[in-house]
Amino acid sequence: MTTQEKDKKHLWHPLTQHQTAQDPVVITRAKGAVMYDEDGKEYIDGIASWYTAMYGHGNEHITTAMYKQMQALDFVMFSGFTHPPAITLAEKLMEILPENQEKIFFNDNGSTAVEAAIKMAIQLYHNKGDKRDTLIAFQDGFHGDTFGAMSASGLSSYNGPFEDFLLKVVRIPTPQEDNLEEVMAKLDAILATNKCAAFIFEPLVQGAAGMKFHSVNGLDALIKKCREANVLTIADEIMTGFGKTGTIFACDQLENKPDIMCLSKALTAGMFPLSITSCTQAVFDSFLSDEVHKGFFHAHTFSAHPVGCAAAIAGMEVLQSSEITDSRKRIEKAHQVFAQQVAAHPKVRDVRTKGVIIAIDLNIEMERYGNLRDELYQFFMKRGVALRPLGNTVYVLPPYVITDNELTQVYTAIQEALDHF
Repeated sequence: MTTQEKDKKHLWHPLTQHQTAQDPVVITRAKGAVMYDEDGKEYIDGIASWYTAMYGHGNEHITTAMYKQMQALDFVMFSGFTHPPAITLAEKLMEILPENQEKIFFNDNGSTAVEAAIKMAIQLYHNKGDKRDTLIAFQDGFHGDTFGAMSASGLSSYNGPFEDFLLKVVRIPTPQEDNLEEVMAKLDAILATNKCAAFIFEPLVQGAAGMKFHSVNGLDALIKKCREANVLTIADEIMTGFGKTGTIFACDQLENKPDIMCLSKALTAGMFPLSITSCTQAVFDSFLSDEVHKGFFHAHTFSAHPVGCAAAIAGMEVLQSSEITDSRKRIEKAHQVFAQQVAAHPKVRDVRTKGVIIAIDLNIEMERYGNLRDELYQFFMKRGVALRPLGNTVYVLPPYVITDNELTQVYTAIQEALDHF
């Protein structure tokens, strides 16, 4: 029985219609920006395995730190106990998070980080005797697949069967340079007619929506308006965090900082499932009371897993190295050059770059998970490049350690696709 036949016998893959899907590629090892299948074929990981392996697969500084932690303390529950890796990680995060962030709550993935943030916002007002039932979110946003995170998301391809069971969410367009007045007016109307607990957003880049960018000044204005209306703001930095947009966090480019932030993915460099919901001291203080039930009674078995914390600490050390700082700038410049090269291509509707992200919208209509999109995916894979187009948007968000030659191979595959489709 082949590996793929064994896979089919018991496994259910995410985002997959198993009736029509092709067999998954069997990856047996990975190093740097390259993955290898069971036959030894190489694939350049052009999206860092969903934006996680930003320092390259198998980074020895991180794996060594994880191994050392395993020898000292494998795991202890985080309710009633603490441990040095969690404390050190919190201290390290405070050095790079926006200055208003003071407290760290641990979860185990991006969706649960958002889930905790939403529950914090709703309970904060409940603790004050102020029942609020509405969230504000961007159109086409994506925040995860658990029910609270899914409620905040606006992509119906994920939410369709569950829409009758979701939290109340009202949506606004993303602010662009030419629509800010309209978006602000819509926000004013929402604030006036709803009991809003929080505004949740992906700062500057909407990932799953197709790497759509929005205005820094516009987002700043929305956060300021929410603060004036006593509505909390939640920045979902799960995709954007740890250097992808040109700054350590996308929120670093904002004057007005969020009350709550959600971090995952590159937090542990893809080495371990761990996430964080950080918040201001004021948010934390709203749960302090002699009444026990006003505490935040939300928990995950594997909260603050010591091995995950060790991976995150080591990952931040790599992130702040001169080598990675220089490499991020190198990738950003390479993207800008390639964007100029393809901008006038007849198959290109739009091309945009921000930090290490480049996104190309094709002049081709295709469904998010349709046949033509799948053909495009397979086209790249046959050329040894792993990219996952979001409908008709082809994007590259590579590991920071990708070489110039590997980047050229990715660009060449995209150029060939533009000429082929």
